[in-house]
Amino acid sequence: MEMEIETDIKGKSTQGVQVIERAADILRVLKNDNEGLSLGQIAKQVSLPRSTVQRIVNALLAERLVMAASPEGGLRLGPEIQALAAAGRINVAELIRPVLSDLAKETGETVDLSIYRDQHVLFVDQVVGTQRLRTVSAVGEAFPMTTTATGKATLAQMDEEEVARIAARELRQSGDRKKSLSQVIAEIENIRETGVAYDLDEHTDGISAAAMAFKDPTGLIYSISLPVPSHRFASKKVKLVKALRGTLQRVQAAL
Repeated sequence: MEMEIETDIKGKSTQGVQVIERAADILRVLKNDNEGLSLGQIAKQVSLPRSTVQRIVNALLAERLVMAASPEGGLRLGPEIQALAAAGRINVAELIRPVLSDLAKETGETVDLSIYRDQHVLFVDQVVGTQRLRTVSAVGEAFPMTTTATGKATLAQMDEEEVARIAARELRQSGDRKKSLSQVIAEIENIRETGVAYDLDEHTDGISAAAMAFKDPTGLIYSISLPVPSHRFASKKVKLVKALRGTLQRVQAAL
């Protein structure tokens, strides 16, 4: 008798897991098509009978995880999906600020946190260093990708095709004749190997920087940089890079 009960419970558990897996497959299909899909189109893409898809979709509609795409028909992701995504979003800047503060104390230099947005890096947080002569940029300011350490570190997190597209566009718009596209691509490949990007008086005369980048759980690219007056950068370079590596390890553990 006990064996029969266990088998029944296990059967129901397996069936429940299968329904969840199928619902997840349907949601993923809808994620890739904002225009909306019919039941038949969904059934074809998830390789399930239309009747099975209908039952699962009805449950998803009741939970507002799926909604009608238009009065004419079709289905798309519902508002509850957006609410769940917003609730699960991590405030990376807030989460890692104590780590960035420790980096600023350790090095005495200003620490910048940037995020990749619209083919630029955007400063989202900053911890000012203790040095009397230090570099300070405005939070919210956008910077280029190919001439800044933070931009190069960000490019190194992307695939080759995206790097070439972004770099070619930026070089063309800036009219920069100092670098060719092939030189930029070679530099990014080297950064992928070492993990560290540099800006040696490229973006601003008299300021050099080292940076490292990482992706958050949602795939957004962030970078941590240490901009330093060039006259003391060379003597501190080894220490700065070591501190950056330790900081990145702590950030990745926190995420």
